[in-house]
Amino acid sequence: MSKRWWPALVLLVLLAIPPRPGFAQAPSSPNSAGSSDALSPVEDFSRQLDELKKSFVELNKRIEESAKTIDRETDPQASRREIEELRGLVGSLLGAVADNGDVAQLGAKALEHARAKQKGLAADTRFTPEQRAFLLSQWDRIARETEAATAELDSARTRFAKVLRTLQTNDDYIAELMEIRQGEEALKVVRDLAKQIHEASDMLNNFINTITPPQSGT
Repeated sequence: MSKRWWPALVLLVLLAIPPRPGFAQAPSSPNSAGSSDALSPVEDFSRQLDELKKSFVELNKRIEESAKTIDRETDPQASRREIEELRGLVGSLLGAVADNGDVAQLGAKALEHARAKQKGLAADTRFTPEQRAFLLSQWDRIARETEAATAELDSARTRFAKVLRTLQTNDDYIAELMEIRQGEEALKVVRDLAKQIHEASDMLNNFINTITPPQSGT
């Protein structure tokens, strides 16, 4: 039988214990005589029992959740899936920033469009000379700035491709770091569960003390 069910078994044993005669009637202290606020031994027992049952329910839930988390964080397939996902993303990005990739073509298309507008306006007779001159000056500015921006984009693309390749060559090391991260999460779960079980043990010990009759003097 799994140890995670021990708290539930302890609770069942406690519930099976018949009430002791001491709980049925206890001598009242002089300070509590006539006081409606003081809890009787039976009421105090019931309150502590309810708190104990609630604690056991929460502990059982926490144990089950912890077991699932540990299974997940110690599953080697989880880190493999994560590194494979990362490799896929890196590969896709490398394709985009390659010399003939989508990013390299973006600036070229924008620059080609600006220069085509310049050429078309130069032969366009729909505008006055002043209008044509103004439009050409604007497209000339756009073409020059697009050319500069394209050069900057190419520099950024080249740099990004370089660091992506560096990442690719270190993916095995990164995979190990991912497993270390999983190990840290598993460690946290174990520590938290140990703390909660200690707290449950303290509560159970206090409850047991309340149902243990005092030793008679010899």
